[in-house]
Amino acid sequence: MQKDTCKNITGLYFVLPAVIGTFIFIIIPIFCSFALSFTDWDLLNEIKFVGLDNYKEILTAPVFTQILVNTLIYAISTTIFAVIIPLIIAGIINTKIRGSEWFKTIYFIPFITPAVVIAIVWSWIFDPNIGGVNALLKTNMTWLYDTHLAMPVLIFVSVWKLIGYNVVLFLTGLSTIPQNLYEAAEIDGANGSKSFWYITLPLLKPTTYFVTLVTAISSFQVFDLIYVMTEGGPQDSTNVIVYSIYKYAFEYFDVGKSCALAYILFVVIFILALLQRKFAKKDT
Repeated sequence: MQKDTCKNITGLYFVLPAVIGTFIFIIIPIFCSFALSFTDWDLLNEIKFVGLDNYKEILTAPVFTQILVNTLIYAISTTIFAVIIPLIIAGIINTKIRGSEWFKTIYFIPFITPAVVIAIVWSWIFDPNIGGVNALLKTNMTWLYDTHLAMPVLIFVSVWKLIGYNVVLFLTGLSTIPQNLYEAAEIDGANGSKSFWYITLPLLKPTTYFVTLVTAISSFQVFDLIYVMTEGGPQDSTNVIVYSIYKYAFEYFDVGKSCALAYILFVVIFILALLQRKFAKKDT
């Protein structure tokens, strides 16, 4: 009995730093930021309680609709392409093609590259004066300065960055599918496409749900690419919720609205997670 008590105490000592760090850097800031969302504070003067005014002003502001639509377009488009393309690539690599290990490494490199570096490089590539895209396509398009083209460019770069990570996740899921199912399907006369639709996709649903949820959440939280490549422009065409949170806090010095917008984003992501869980339960 004494030994078990000593073990428990020892275990508590080991986890205590992590618990303290979580409490100080995560739990306390969550409650503080929620409290600040009901205040008017510019980081310098006295904090004033304003109730729900911050939420009302944000939700009724004309630019909020555009920001929300931009966020949804970016998140939905990135999620769709960053799930479908890696799934196809993972299916091809899983067929044990020649050099598959080399392909895995190549696809994963963009994911481990810092987002700021990727944003700077792609900004150069899409630059209207010195960029390689215009030189390759022989056009004079102002990619990141056009209200209709800036968002598609950001989506393209985001998908390019996420492909490698999602490919690895799908390959992990594919490795759990018994090969004898494919062999039995082949004996019954099923070709590659039928095996994919009736064996691979159904058995890969848990992995697909996970990849979709993780990709969607990360897409709703995008900041670095937009900060470096477009700064929310042109004309707010690429302005999203997280970038607006930054602008409210560190450009407008309106901490209350910044925190309120952060919790609006939390509600959006929370609803997304609930919907994903509901659909996951329905299919199991």
